[in-house]
Amino acid sequence: MPVLNLAAYRFWPIPDPQATLETLKAAGRALGVKGTLLITPEGLNAFLAGGEKSCRDMLDTLRAVPGFADLQAKESWSEQVPFKRFKVKVKKEIIRMDHPTICPAEGRAPAVDAKTLARWLDQGCDDAGNAVVMLDTRNDFEVDYGRFENAIDWRIRKFTEFPQAVQAHRNELQGKTIVSYCTGGIRCEKAALYLHELGLNNVVQLDGGILKYFEQTNGRHWQGNCFVFDEREALEPSLSPSKPGA
Repeated sequence: MPVLNLAAYRFWPIPDPQATLETLKAAGRALGVKGTLLITPEGLNAFLAGGEKSCRDMLDTLRAVPGFADLQAKESWSEQVPFKRFKVKVKKEIIRMDHPTICPAEGRAPAVDAKTLARWLDQGCDDAGNAVVMLDTRNDFEVDYGRFENAIDWRIRKFTEFPQAVQAHRNELQGKTIVSYCTGGIRCEKAALYLHELGLNNVVQLDGGILKYFEQTNGRHWQGNCFVFDEREALEPSLSPSKPGA
């Protein structure tokens, strides 16, 4: 499959999002990549696709933005480019939560890497012997494509509903190690911080989200596929586009 797909984000302050937009828009157009790039005061989020060299050059351009040298990308491959054009937008938040005290750029919540999580799920507990519960922070229709085994799903329709859902189900999260997860890591990072703000210190986020988990574990303990916001629609745990009707 000749098309490289990259998903990358980082929470880090961008003092002048509009100026950053102009720089990155020009670079992306020159390289011929397709996809969506969101620039916000709290950081950036990129979904890019194209030839391997063009995508890697664009990733280097993103890493040249002050504060983004450590930007990490999740990779997958497809036969066709799953975007029709290259779009760059300025927004207030990478993902809207409407909760201004949550500032990932000021400090992340504790995280668990994909291989460690897979081992925890294999053994049925974390390394301290506590039961592990997966908390899905995605929208309900995304969960319907696939989820971790026995994951908590509060059927939220948009991420701004997550804080209210926590208030309604907070007691479910006591006494266990809670792992918040989402597609690429953005929502579960904010979700974990919000839960810590409420005093639930037994919460960790899945570093890199489902896509990194697929990349490093081949999707052990996952049921179904993973919805993605492009023309591929969903990915199998192998990171290949799912077959129609699968």
